[in-house]
Amino acid sequence: MAVTNVTRPTMTIYSPNGKNTGVAVVVFPGGGFQVLAIDLEGTEICDWLTSKGITCVLLKYRVPSEPYDWRCNCRPDNLVTSTLSLEDAQRTMGLVRLHAKEWHIDPHKIGVLGFSAGGYLAAEISTNFQHRLYTPVDNADKESARPDFAALVYPGHLVTDNDSLNPNVTVSRETPSTFLVQAENDNVDGVKQSLVYYAALKNAGVRVEMHLYAQGGHAFGLRRTEFPITEWPRLVETWLRTIGIVSE
Repeated sequence: MAVTNVTRPTMTIYSPNGKNTGVAVVVFPGGGFQVLAIDLEGTEICDWLTSKGITCVLLKYRVPSEPYDWRCNCRPDNLVTSTLSLEDAQRTMGLVRLHAKEWHIDPHKIGVLGFSAGGYLAAEISTNFQHRLYTPVDNADKESARPDFAALVYPGHLVTDNDSLNPNVTVSRETPSTFLVQAENDNVDGVKQSLVYYAALKNAGVRVEMHLYAQGGHAFGLRRTEFPITEWPRLVETWLRTIGIVSE
């Protein structure tokens, strides 16, 4: 199920089932910044996270949110300038931190998880968090917009035509610990997206873990397939323990 023509962003809070770890994850569905795969890469992801004691914050960000030429099915400059969606991501991070106590969240354990275009948005908020792109509204905009960790699943839009990192993603040592997973036969965005971003993170001294699989394609979400990549959620769970976000 996809939604489009989103002019008013919303965030939906899903509380954990059973034990609360205090961890929260803001989920960015994909959809090429034109639509949002709101179930495959949204509500279904929240069902998984809440079952693990993690608060899920599903962001329905504004789309379409960038220049797009439908005649050639391409972006005019081949780069993403998703200003509207990044504004929504920054605002959401501030709101979650402002209400952390009320929602039983540790304000130092708030991360992001994005798929496809949402994976790019996860990278964007991981590298563009110091300055709000909009005029501050209230105390939420005084809170840090920096995620404490980021997971990108079959991300897109991270690489330019000459195989360099998208200049809108300015990686630094302040970029949070990052998890990457992608299939080598991803024929939508291509495995170079993860490879280039991984190299940039390593060069900046950022803690990063990457998993590449021969098969899996694109947009598989949590739905079971015959390929080993379908076990990626378990890898994320282990990674969150490894970086000290979730305790044993």
